[in-house]
Amino acid sequence: MKNAQHHSIEDYLRLDRAIRFAAAAHRKQIRKGSGIPYISHPVAVAMILQKYGYPLDWVIAGLLHDTIEDTHVTLDEIRREFGNAVADIVEGCTEPEHRSRPWEQRKEHTIQYVQNAPLAVKIVTCADKLHNLLSILQDREVQGEEVWQRFHRARDQQEWYYRELMKSLEMNLSPEDRPAIFDELAAAIERVFGREA
Repeated sequence: MKNAQHHSIEDYLRLDRAIRFAAAAHRKQIRKGSGIPYISHPVAVAMILQKYGYPLDWVIAGLLHDTIEDTHVTLDEIRREFGNAVADIVEGCTEPEHRSRPWEQRKEHTIQYVQNAPLAVKIVTCADKLHNLLSILQDREVQGEEVWQRFHRARDQQEWYYRELMKSLEMNLSPEDRPAIFDELAAAIERVFGREA
């Protein structure tokens, strides 16, 4: 784990503003099949990034990573409110034409894009997928394999996506530069889907 970052009052105020912004944007949304307010997900993603000591811009991008895809917030609004660095990460984490393209096309795009994406985008994407898998693990304890019925695609297609995305995240990084958060994602993939044959 990286050393904890020391933040100023201004940093905390900026983080608080991002939490409020994300909460307002996602206020009417719930997590698929759970009844849990959607804001729990971006807050958890931000907490994972904070735990690893990543820069504040990355943490804020974690809070906002789904706003363009799932709400009426625009990239220009994020750029104006939180700056270019945050906006660029959020843009990198956003699937293009989310409402019109088929699931397979969108996931293929993400798999291809993250191969050469900036490290910040790789890390925020990793934290996002890590929390998704942790949520599946928790819900599976209660619902069993029925947990997969809430998704647009079945378990096998979800497994394909997470395993291929893991490979793409690792591309173009030397072993010594491999972030520790990748180990957590890899472990979560094995917990959810089992070891690859």
